[in-house]
Parts: sequence; C-alpha cells; structure tokens
Amino acid sequence: MYNMYAQNQHYMMQAPVHPAVPNRQEAIAAITPWVQYGIREAQFTGFPHAMLEVGLIAFLMGRGIHPHVAHQIVESWEVNESFNKY
Repeated sequence: MYNMYAQNQHYMMQAPVHPAVPNRQEAIAAITPWVQYGIREAQFTGFPHAMLEVGLIAFLMGRGIHPHVAHQIVESWEVNESFNKY
C-alpha cells in the first residue's frame, strides 16, 4: 500500500515560524489576563457570553488594537449584557 506521507520529506518537518508570530509564552502571557477576566465574567453572565466576549477581545487584539481599547470596544457592542445575534 502506498503511503504518501512516508514519501513526503516535508510532512514531518515543523512549519517555519513567521517573524510576526509571537512565541508561545508571549501569546499565553498576552491572553491569560483576558481568560481570567472571562472566568470572572462567566459567574455573572454565563460561560457562552463570557467566551464570546473574550474571543472578541482576542480577535481585536490580533488586529493590533490595544487590549484595553479592545475591551472597551467589545463592551460597547453589548446591549443589556447581550450581543445581538448576527
């Protein structure tokens, strides 16, 4: 039986790290405070809402927006502690 992966020398190699990609510890350090915020927020709003909020903050951070500004933007999108569905 032919195994295409056995013949592909690149299959076992790790993808090259792009210069704009932070290392794992940097990424974890940047997002950990917002995960902790989400855990606290979930006690009041529920986990789906808190996860969406933290996900939106992380998305905006990934777009280059300062974390605290990203948080303010996401909070401004809420209406009565709820996000409009689509």
